[in-house]
Amino acid sequence: MDRYIEVPVKDNRILEELRAGDYVYITGTLYTARDAAHKRMYEALAAGEPLPIDMKNNMIYYMGPSPAREGRVIGSAGPTTASRMDKYAPAFLDLGLKGMIGKGKRSRAVIDGIVKNKAVYFAAVGGAGALLSKRITASRVVAYEDLGTEAIRELRVENFPVIVVIDTKGNNLYETAAKAYQKKG
Repeated sequence: MDRYIEVPVKDNRILEELRAGDYVYITGTLYTARDAAHKRMYEALAAGEPLPIDMKNNMIYYMGPSPAREGRVIGSAGPTTASRMDKYAPAFLDLGLKGMIGKGKRSRAVIDGIVKNKAVYFAAVGGAGALLSKRITASRVVAYEDLGTEAIRELRVENFPVIVVIDTKGNNLYETAAKAYQKKG
């Protein structure tokens, strides 16, 4: 089923209606953060320092863009393997993070954090970074500029296409799809 949502999330019931396997088009603000930015934010949190972005009701896209070509706001913008952020994700989910976008499987601790906090894990199509970048209408660095492509960016997106992999109930598309495939074979 195709769904359309806006971020930041204003009503959590919207996320609770999503099911693993749904196609979703996101419009609004996403933040990018990868390994180095996650590590730095996690260390700030542990030290009692404020984070450079508010996690509450927001979504993080695990992505580091390539340089923008002339006339474009951003270069190729494909997803990064999400499991590299698994060490940090539960703490950010507890702060109100409502969605993560990446590719690949997540750990049990992250899945438990998703269910506990009624969040969602989405997948963006790996290898389609050039196409995904066309759904990004604005991009600016908001923190950790010294990290280069791993700096935290604020993106404005219009109908950014993703698939629900893990829904608020913990249903996991990677598991259900594999089981359905095995039954057919």
